[in-house]
Amino acid sequence: MRTIKLTYPHTLALEELPETVAAIGFFDGIHLGHQNVIKTAVSEAKERNMESAVITFHPHPSVVLKKDVQHVQYITPLKEKQEVLQKMDVDRLYIITFNKELSSLSPQQFIDHFIIGLNIKHLVAGFDYSFGHKGKGNMNNIAEYTREEFTFTTIKKVELDDEKVSSTKIRELLHSGKVEAVKLLLGRPLTVSGIVIEGDKRGRTIGYPTANLQLDQDALLPKPGIYAVKVIYKNEAYEGMASLGTNPTFTANRKDLSLEVNILDYQNDLYGEELQMEWCKFIRDELKFDNVEALIDQIADDEKVIRAYFSNER
Repeated sequence: MRTIKLTYPHTLALEELPETVAAIGFFDGIHLGHQNVIKTAVSEAKERNMESAVITFHPHPSVVLKKDVQHVQYITPLKEKQEVLQKMDVDRLYIITFNKELSSLSPQQFIDHFIIGLNIKHLVAGFDYSFGHKGKGNMNNIAEYTREEFTFTTIKKVELDDEKVSSTKIRELLHSGKVEAVKLLLGRPLTVSGIVIEGDKRGRTIGYPTANLQLDQDALLPKPGIYAVKVIYKNEAYEGMASLGTNPTFTANRKDLSLEVNILDYQNDLYGEELQMEWCKFIRDELKFDNVEALIDQIADDEKVIRAYFSNER
């Protein structure tokens, strides 16, 4: 997959671009609804013997359009979004910088520049996709802007248990720690990646050595607590238990979160290595213990619960 970053106005020459079928949207999470849009574009491209593309945006429009929003965390940060799209057999990824200049384009200007101007011959989008200044262009009126240069497909909403699959719903579930429900909406486990950094090294002194992951500040995480997780390292999957929180037993008034994972039955040093972690099941909230012995007893109980969970999943 070729990744091309664009700002308005872009300088790509139309005659040098292949005829393309594109899926367009922000696609945070690339959940089942998004996948339907993207898979339709990839399939249509193969039928037409054209290249497939995904057109997306960064940062989130709210960062630009809402004065009170300075930073947005993403279900799929840009790096992970690229990795998922690569696996979906997309040929090109256009990442358009969302800024005030882009937001002020009329629907026709946007279509002329980023659809017709990118040699898009067929466009696929969800029923609720909008474009142009204040979202005045949408999939109900898009025919007014095509200049008969491209055709389009509108994808209906995807539902699970009579509820629309949406990034908003996934965010609500993460806020409650419901990572198993998130997996159903994503069609894959929620993951986070990070480099193993040095921590306080308390884990090894209490019999539970942990790998501390450097957190991506752009990644949206579930609520703090103890989780059953899987760790992917060098294409091997390991079962583990993770703690996301502030370590209240040892630190007072700490605000920033740390993510520590104890990989079951694994002893090797992982400092400096990159791990990918899948969130499997919320076990309990983070607690403050009166002493280290009480903490160790609780971790032992957590381990039993997590081992039983994975045993049942096998």
